[in-house]
Amino acid sequence: MTRRSIRRAARHAIAGAALGLAGLAGPALAGDELIHAGRLIDGTNGPVRTNVSILVHDQRIVAVRDGFVDEAGAVVIDLSHDTVLPGLIDCHEHIISNDNDASNDAPTPHQSDMDLAVVAASNAKAVLMAGFTSIRVVGAPGGADVALKRAINRGALEGPRIWAALEEMGPTGGHSDPANGSDVEMYDPERANFIIDSPDEAVRQVRDHRRRGGDLIKIMPSGGVGSADDDPNEQLMSDAEIAAVVQTAHALGMKVAAHAHGKAAIDAAARLGVDSIEHGSFADAGSFAIMRAHGTYLVPTMLVAHSLREATAAHPHRYSPSIAAKIAEVTPQIDATVGAAYRAGVKIAFGTDTTGVSPHGDNAKEFPLLVAVGMTPKDAIFTATGAAADLLGASRDVGAVTEGHYADIIAVAGDPLADITRMEHVGFVMKGGTVYKDELGGEAARGGPARP
Repeated sequence: MTRRSIRRAARHAIAGAALGLAGLAGPALAGDELIHAGRLIDGTNGPVRTNVSILVHDQRIVAVRDGFVDEAGAVVIDLSHDTVLPGLIDCHEHIISNDNDASNDAPTPHQSDMDLAVVAASNAKAVLMAGFTSIRVVGAPGGADVALKRAINRGALEGPRIWAALEEMGPTGGHSDPANGSDVEMYDPERANFIIDSPDEAVRQVRDHRRRGGDLIKIMPSGGVGSADDDPNEQLMSDAEIAAVVQTAHALGMKVAAHAHGKAAIDAAARLGVDSIEHGSFADAGSFAIMRAHGTYLVPTMLVAHSLREATAAHPHRYSPSIAAKIAEVTPQIDATVGAAYRAGVKIAFGTDTTGVSPHGDNAKEFPLLVAVGMTPKDAIFTATGAAADLLGASRDVGAVTEGHYADIIAVAGDPLADITRMEHVGFVMKGGTVYKDELGGEAARGGPARP
């Protein structure tokens, strides 16, 4: 469906109008939207509500009350047969990346930053249409994520709200080093933006990322899976380097996400105060205790692990032998770790590590993977709503359908608590009070009756 924006009329009070049946205080305003939600999962992890009216004014939710109303002057959006939720949040997206999906027999050849910036626009729209109205971009070259964020914010492109990390950072030869696997004679002047080799460099890089428009910092204290030759089990950043990043970032009001597979890196990063562990593959009970003590989130990224395993099974020569071996080892380990972390009471926020191996827009395929390792559907949805908003540091603005939040609202047919795969088929998307997608027949004529 093409974007269906609700054009706002000049706002003025309609004399004497009240939202009586629902108890909504104050007059309706011309151009407001009134959503009739048959079932509401509001992102607070509270009870599911039925037959709810949500009043939207000037990008924000101004009231949420029990019962349906039909108020002259407001556009009725009839979702009375559907489940309404907050716009979803993916805390680990690489929207600038455009790798071939798992069905291809080879990864995408190297693309320039300019190439990636162009495809990022279509990726952003796909993610928004899938119901993800906010994302953290935890690694992108050349400032492309900040440029994309600004274009979306000024209305030039359709896409989610973006928290941008710019380049992820780690040591020379580590998971973030773009020179890995390249000709040693090649020189990339922007490579320096990815490298931290001392506490002093860490301080300078964090400050420079902030200067360039970064919202958070992403570091690589362990080796990775999709990079050549480095070991996911090794801690590659020193404690002093990690501490310098955390102290500098927090002083600037920035959160820190730490890519960490091995236990040593997980434990060190959590103990030193990072806000989230990304992946967390080889965490154990001791790791979970440290994370609980420090309030550290786990962002599991199960989808990318399953997509990589699918790709190597179908195309054994798609990746180098060292990468293929790491994929085979890490994927089942992540599944076991996420289930154990959930049972241990570790805070979990939704993240997919979408790069294109699982296509942008397929982000919701993470939900059934979370449920498969023991998470309840309600808790899985909370990871992508209230919990994710808390990790962003944006709980007052996103992640919930409550008064004062942005009107970032989605809907699915049926009940995702009975069938979590419903989350893969979002039929209605509103961001900031503007409808971008409506495949549920939700919008009634202005001032007209709701759908029977």
